[in-house]
Amino acid sequence: MGELGANGAGSVSMETVAVALDTVTEALDQLRSATAAEETLEAVLGRLARTTVIALLDADAVSVTRIDTPDPVTIVATDDTVLDIDAQQYAANRGPCLAAAHRRAPVRAVIGEHTDQWPEFDTAAKLAGIRAYLSVPVIVDGDGPGELVGSFNVYSYRAEAFDPFDEKLMCLLTTAASAAISNSRRWHSAAAKVGQLEAALVSRAEIDQAKGMLMAMHNITADEAFFRLVEISQRTRTKLHRVAQTLIASLTAPDP
Repeated sequence: MGELGANGAGSVSMETVAVALDTVTEALDQLRSATAAEETLEAVLGRLARTTVIALLDADAVSVTRIDTPDPVTIVATDDTVLDIDAQQYAANRGPCLAAAHRRAPVRAVIGEHTDQWPEFDTAAKLAGIRAYLSVPVIVDGDGPGELVGSFNVYSYRAEAFDPFDEKLMCLLTTAASAAISNSRRWHSAAAKVGQLEAALVSRAEIDQAKGMLMAMHNITADEAFFRLVEISQRTRTKLHRVAQTLIASLTAPDP
């Protein structure tokens, strides 16, 4: 971010810093909203990726790599032109985004300086006109060192891009990404449990309805009606609620 001073250190104006911090703060506020957890993970990470492009002066594109999958995959990209840079790293199983993930530390790369180390990445980046690259790991809090899920990858057309301030800002954004992933997992887990409970309640209601029909038809007790349903379920190898549904449908179907 900003121009390099004579001593090589990044010179960043206070106005630029303020704008960047305001942008990140707004993104964090959005993550705290009640609806954020209900969004798909791709939507949340996509918003953070777009925030990165706005907050980092030298950021021209951002992608998000997930490695907690059978194979690394880019799930978000603000510009499709960088997709091949990611794909070449995945295919070769080497490159700065994978290095950042495995080291659990940010990795900055200047194109042309890592040809021997990451030739596939270097070639793809040159073809896309990318001159500098910053990758920061995404780690979800948990027991021990936390779960490594991927990395945020930032691309620039300027070789001098990305100073220590940019790196710290990206660490803040990836912390937000980690929180978003945790929130998404919790929300979807809770939603799944609610769905299972709703299904169980519906099944119970159907079983009770089928029992009532058998009791009325055969003048039997509730226990006897239930045992008849269980016997049909075991004999036909059909789930109990399916037996109940079939019985209800057959007894309530209109006469032909």
